[in-house]
Amino acid sequence: MARKASSTLTEAESRIMDVLWQKGEASVHDVIEATTDEKKQAYTTVQTFLGILKDKGFVEARKEGRAFLYRPLLSRAAARTQALKHLIGNAFGGSPSALAQHLLKDSDIDEIEIATLEQAIEQALSKKESDDE
Repeated sequence: MARKASSTLTEAESRIMDVLWQKGEASVHDVIEATTDEKKQAYTTVQTFLGILKDKGFVEARKEGRAFLYRPLLSRAAARTQALKHLIGNAFGGSPSALAQHLLKDSDIDEIEIATLEQAIEQALSKKESDDE
């Protein structure tokens, strides 16, 4: 039985999307050339991943000559938001605060990052208060 297609990106798909976000549009060959030597994959492997990304709705393809050119349909920020929502829903019971608490308690977060988070929280609270008025 086939697995249900995930709406999030795997590590390999993320590497391919990184190339597409950087280039805007790329062929299979372009994607292979843009990856680092230790992460190089076979042409057919990249082609398969691009087909999966197309099926998931992350990219679209257009034919140019004998090759297909792929371009992202989702911005990097939108993909990041989608992945974060998936993580919060699956690993933290839908609670963003549970994620934040986990980050503060169980990760190697330094004082600068904590201060940055505090500032972001203050800005979000200020925005919420002004939106409620």
